[in-house]
Amino acid sequence: MAIEAPIRTGILGCAEIARKLSRAISLSPNAALSAVASRSIDKAKAFAEANGFPPHAKIYGSYESLLDDPDIDAVYVPLPTSLHLHWAVLAAKKNKHLLLEKPVALNVSEFDVILEAVESSGVQLMDGTMWMHHPRTLTMKDFLSDADHFGQLKTVHSCFSSAADPAFLKNDIRVKPDLDGLGALGDLGWYCIR
Repeated sequence: MAIEAPIRTGILGCAEIARKLSRAISLSPNAALSAVASRSIDKAKAFAEANGFPPHAKIYGSYESLLDDPDIDAVYVPLPTSLHLHWAVLAAKKNKHLLLEKPVALNVSEFDVILEAVESSGVQLMDGTMWMHHPRTLTMKDFLSDADHFGQLKTVHSCFSSAADPAFLKNDIRVKPDLDGLGALGDLGWYCIR
């Protein structure tokens, strides 16, 4: 049985969520944490060091440089949603498979453009929406759809909340819709509307 080479993965950006994903990539038996890019080489170096990147991982001071690297097979894009269209399309054109953080686009039209780019380049696209792909979600759906337990559901009311300290309320991208394009609705609100 032939052993496949690991997927050499780069990360575009040093968002907080990328810390968790970089650890997951490093623990995966079929992926290799191979590069990180930021708009600042110093920030990328600090991110790689703080998150246990292997010594051979490449550090880039621009997203373009990482996308131009022929040794990178796939990229994880934890950038603000308002930047997904540009970087996802460019990554696809550079033949990089994509893992886009949620939400993948600001609207359906942008998502259609991203889909066209990945389809025409023959690369894969996956969203970073773990909850939707977790077996527990299907179990919940099946349980709630069981007419013997609940009858026919006509309405579901849901609420999502989280503790937010003053630093979060001042600095987090989810409270800055001008940066993200969707604010908290795009990042947290979909849990309720999904």
